[in-house]
Amino acid sequence: MPSFVLQGMVPFQALQAFGVAVDAVCPGRKAGDACRTSIHILSGGQTFTETVGHNFTLNATFDEVDVTNYDGLWLPGGRAPEYLAVIPSVVELVAKFVNSGKEIACICHGHLILAAAGLVQGRKCTAFPPVKPVLVAAGAQWVEPDTMSTTVVDGKLITAPTYEGHPELLRLFVKALGGKINGSSKRILFICGDYMEDYEVKVPFQTLQALGCHVDAVCPTKKAGDTCPTAVHDFEGDQTYSEKPGHNFALTATFDDVDASSYDALVIPGGRSPEYLSINESVIALVKHFMESKKPVASICHGQQILAAAGVLKGRKCTAYPAVKLNVVLSGATWLEPEPISRCFTDGNLVTGAAWPGHPEFISQLMALLGIQVSF
Repeated sequence: MPSFVLQGMVPFQALQAFGVAVDAVCPGRKAGDACRTSIHILSGGQTFTETVGHNFTLNATFDEVDVTNYDGLWLPGGRAPEYLAVIPSVVELVAKFVNSGKEIACICHGHLILAAAGLVQGRKCTAFPPVKPVLVAAGAQWVEPDTMSTTVVDGKLITAPTYEGHPELLRLFVKALGGKINGSSKRILFICGDYMEDYEVKVPFQTLQALGCHVDAVCPTKKAGDTCPTAVHDFEGDQTYSEKPGHNFALTATFDDVDASSYDALVIPGGRSPEYLSINESVIALVKHFMESKKPVASICHGQQILAAAGVLKGRKCTAYPAVKLNVVLSGATWLEPEPISRCFTDGNLVTGAAWPGHPEFISQLMALLGIQVSF
């Protein structure tokens, strides 16, 4: 029942990358339909701001869900839980998961559905702070979140207040499902820039954190704690993608202080930032270091514009967003057609993808190069 641009897609694609079969459903809709998502940002006001996000495509039909076929349930937040909590079929379905002893992960406002189903009585949980009165009234033992990434475990219920808690929430959920993560002590660097694609930075960033990797994000001329605005690129029937404002992505390290030799891999998100990052000499030098050192490099969408500018694609096989094909071919690479758009490829130390629908393949192929495994 997706509703929040990150709280739906990050766990959806991360779990798929780990080899978990994941279905997304919404009452009144069927497989192939889409749910609109929203961008929620805490930007200094008394509550979050909201703008329109991506379109999230459902891959299963609500009326056909058989609880016995699933091992767990993930309830995203956003505004959808407010109305989902008063739909009897939703409340009944969630109750079946809980009463069947399934693992439950719930974030932000998703707890409203649990409260409506009478399933938080006596349970310890946290949520987005304004949800507290409802949970207390429903008999929950409220746990005040120290940070917006706080997670609370009570038996088979794992809760968190916002999407900042995704890494720990995912890690705990995978563990609850019987998963074991091996080879995770890696250091990964992301090259970021203003108006990089929202999903293409946040999904792999938080997924790698969930695996236990140390992940840093840097941007030229910016330092740790600064932010980069992101862009929501979606496919809505036009000749090219549409663009809407995304989240503000917080950088974790200072570009000028980066020691490339201390990292095991490089990730280059797509969006509009690669277009101008490709003419930044410091960025080019950083990319060359990773490629010449034969460390894993994963680049998606327009990120290959940077690789092309760095002259590191000659003789390589790769894909990219189709509109970037000219850059790839002129750089001396062999173009691999992304059919479908989610198709990703590995050539030696290089992983390339065409767009964010390919994240599960993109991340799993990078995991393979890093020697990271999730087993169940």
